[in-house]
Amino acid sequence: MKNKNKRIWLSSPHMSGKENQYIEDAFKNNWIAPLGPNVDEFEKSISKLTNVKYVAALSSGTAAIHLALIMLDVKSDDEVICPSFTFSASANPICYQNAIPVFIDSEKDTWNMCPELLEKTIKDRLSQGKKPKAIILVHLYGMPAKIEEIIKISQEYDIPIIEDAAEALGSMYKNKYLGTFGDIGIYSFNGNKIITTSGGGALVSNNEEYCKKAIFLSTQARDDAPHYQHSSIGYNYRLSNILAGIGRGQLQVLKDRVISRRKKFNYYKESINEINGLTFLLEPKDYFSNRWLTCILTNSYSDREKIRLNLEKENIESRPLWKPMHLQPIFRKYPNYLNGVCESLFEKGLCLPSGSNLSLDDQDKIIDIIINTLKK
Repeated sequence: MKNKNKRIWLSSPHMSGKENQYIEDAFKNNWIAPLGPNVDEFEKSISKLTNVKYVAALSSGTAAIHLALIMLDVKSDDEVICPSFTFSASANPICYQNAIPVFIDSEKDTWNMCPELLEKTIKDRLSQGKKPKAIILVHLYGMPAKIEEIIKISQEYDIPIIEDAAEALGSMYKNKYLGTFGDIGIYSFNGNKIITTSGGGALVSNNEEYCKKAIFLSTQARDDAPHYQHSSIGYNYRLSNILAGIGRGQLQVLKDRVISRRKKFNYYKESINEINGLTFLLEPKDYFSNRWLTCILTNSYSDREKIRLNLEKENIESRPLWKPMHLQPIFRKYPNYLNGVCESLFEKGLCLPSGSNLSLDDQDKIIDIIINTLKK
């Protein structure tokens, strides 16, 4: 029988109403073609917000990672370091280039890439005559990674960083926006992100040539000629003018969305912290998370599943933390350096509904289900 309760989503789009003026303007002026003023202004707005010089608005965060790898000359059989604890979109583009992902486990403070294991991995790959071509650094669930330590290691071994801030727009470390620390940063504006363009992403960098080349390749790599001429393989990766209009309206409410998600996190934490050992991921000093998703750690796989299934009975979406890449069938054959942290996180962790449009009544309902489940 179909559940009659309304669906409570994990992270649904939250429109502000400010998007309509830019979409309507595009229709009024017939800027339905892929590019146009909304794309230009959206890129300028991202640049102004993050204080990064150059921006290429793209069709997805995945496309941005793919182009970033191309910018860093990653080719067949090159090795690219990537966290195991992430969404597959962080790792898939490595395989697009026929390169080899090398997966690294997490540390417990932020759940992100472990700096100690990173250095150990680099030393081991070098001992085998295989210097990694790039490091993909992910800020998971909006929580900044140990960015200073990782940058220091990348500089010491001269390995550039692609900073995957797909889940972390609006998050900061020492009052500097994530996505702006690495050689190249990427953002996602997928429908479930803190702001959305329906589908979209961006590549950002203070290196002008990276963004120029990314824009060139993302528009099918058409050479400067009166006819269609191509000297490079190109991609259809550019963001459309219509979707960029949505993005312009969404960017105006980003700070409000961050405030709302952080309030949701704090309310969950105040209401259910340490019930039957349940814990939350806290911010270390100088860290500021957008709290894209509120995540809990339970005592066991059994507790996690009881909560998830009881929520689902009430038509409430939740989901386990990311299944590590080294456990995924498609990635099991690749090198990995593990300490057991991300497997434990996957086994015991759960993402709770966290949208900025989640009502207090709905959040109270979720909290009651969790409390009642753990009391049994």
